[in-house]
Amino acid sequence: MAFGDRILWHDVDLRVEPGEFVAVLGPNGAGKTTMLRVLLGQIPLSTGHAEVAGRPVTKGSSSIGYVPQQRSMDSLAPIRGRDLVTMGIDGHRWGPRLPSRSCSRRVAEVIEEVGATAYADAPLSELSGGEQQRLRIAQALVTDPALLLCDEPLLSLDLRHQDAVTRLIDRARRDHDLGVLFVTHEINPVLPYIDRVAYVAGGRVVVGTPDAVMRSATLTELYGSPVEVFRHNGRIIVLADEEHGPHEHGEHEATHRD
Repeated sequence: MAFGDRILWHDVDLRVEPGEFVAVLGPNGAGKTTMLRVLLGQIPLSTGHAEVAGRPVTKGSSSIGYVPQQRSMDSLAPIRGRDLVTMGIDGHRWGPRLPSRSCSRRVAEVIEEVGATAYADAPLSELSGGEQQRLRIAQALVTDPALLLCDEPLLSLDLRHQDAVTRLIDRARRDHDLGVLFVTHEINPVLPYIDRVAYVAGGRVVVGTPDAVMRSATLTELYGSPVEVFRHNGRIIVLADEEHGPHEHGEHEATHRD
């Protein structure tokens, strides 16, 4: 994938299986979100091809659900939680939505599935970040997609809501045999749930199990500078060179040594 003369990554061969949870890690600017935008049909690949559910990617595909970062809502915005979820069905279409009992029923089903029924009719601006993310997950699930794309969905959430959102996504992929591609700067909140890691850095993408990828030798080769990886109390800690290593991008418990 390239923008002009700049190559973000190349020779990527990544297949997300049904029911598989894949975390996408890497420094800022490495091309993690670009990977999601390609699958959303927003930008084309420079070379190669991308498919979802056996078909070339298209913009507005019902085969893809998308969960963005948690972001604050305008206090004047009148949109309710239920309206946000409904936009997952027809938000890509122009013009007013025609009422549909089946649509309303499906929206109510996914709202109940994520545990948001109690506040589904409240304005989004009055809800907490965790409550808003539950509704965004419902929006992503409403078309019963084959692939769920998550772009930093834990950002700005406290630890309790991070855990709740991650558990929801994990349960959804198990209940619906749903593939998950989860972009994150922090691996530890999702470490108990992920099957594989796709680490993007230096124009390359290394794919494998967390034990295979999150190793000193693997990350040192990927970054081209010394990186040490330790595990402590079930968490991954990365120690890297201050100038070149992953810590400068806020990576997964990363620190540096003086």
